[in-house]
Amino acid sequence: MSSEAGITVVNGEAVRAGRGMLIIVSAPSGGGKGTLIRRALQKVNNLGYSVSWTTRSPRPGEQNGRDYYFVSPEAFEEMRAHDGFLEWARVHGNFYGTSRAEVERVMAEGRDVVLEIDVQGAALVREHVKNTVSVFILPPSFDVLRARLAGRKSEVPSDLTLRLLNSRSEVERYRDFDYVVLNDEADRAAKELVSIVYAERARRERQTALVRRVLETFPESSSETKQICI
Repeated sequence: MSSEAGITVVNGEAVRAGRGMLIIVSAPSGGGKGTLIRRALQKVNNLGYSVSWTTRSPRPGEQNGRDYYFVSPEAFEEMRAHDGFLEWARVHGNFYGTSRAEVERVMAEGRDVVLEIDVQGAALVREHVKNTVSVFILPPSFDVLRARLAGRKSEVPSDLTLRLLNSRSEVERYRDFDYVVLNDEADRAAKELVSIVYAERARRERQTALVRRVLETFPESSSETKQICI
């Protein structure tokens, strides 16, 4: 895996200003993160998805603007040069990037946002953006991963080999993540991912504003409480 990568931290505070939660989902290529994210988006309210930019070609069934923004290397470089990416990385010979503006837009709407990014990009986001939640999607075995990649029939043999060669080092990065979800069965794994989102939303530090609103309905003193009860 190439070490070419970078991150834009301009206005980073606005991204994490408490308007929403940033959820990173990573996996080795063929790990099934896209499938699980799509199912989670159908089940969880107020959950948005940040569509990444990439210079690779679309796979069969992929749509521009839904799965990725498929762009030329020149367009990607222009976006990068104008600090348009929250993170970017070169993975398996292609460039991938997360639009900072799109992340901010979703979070400004009061929604949590999911980033579907590789382990390299995940490390960059965690380094520069506080209070992220990161989930690693674990394939049940190398053989299953290889079968999934081969079943896509979207890579030439050299690309398939490169992705498999990188897969072990990607799995070994699981320690960097908050959660690990075994993707041995898609329905079960998707439910586990959904449960993580709800559990993180319920964390005490994310409920401060809610508690304050509830406390405003209570009398401020014991004497006021007694008067109400009389």
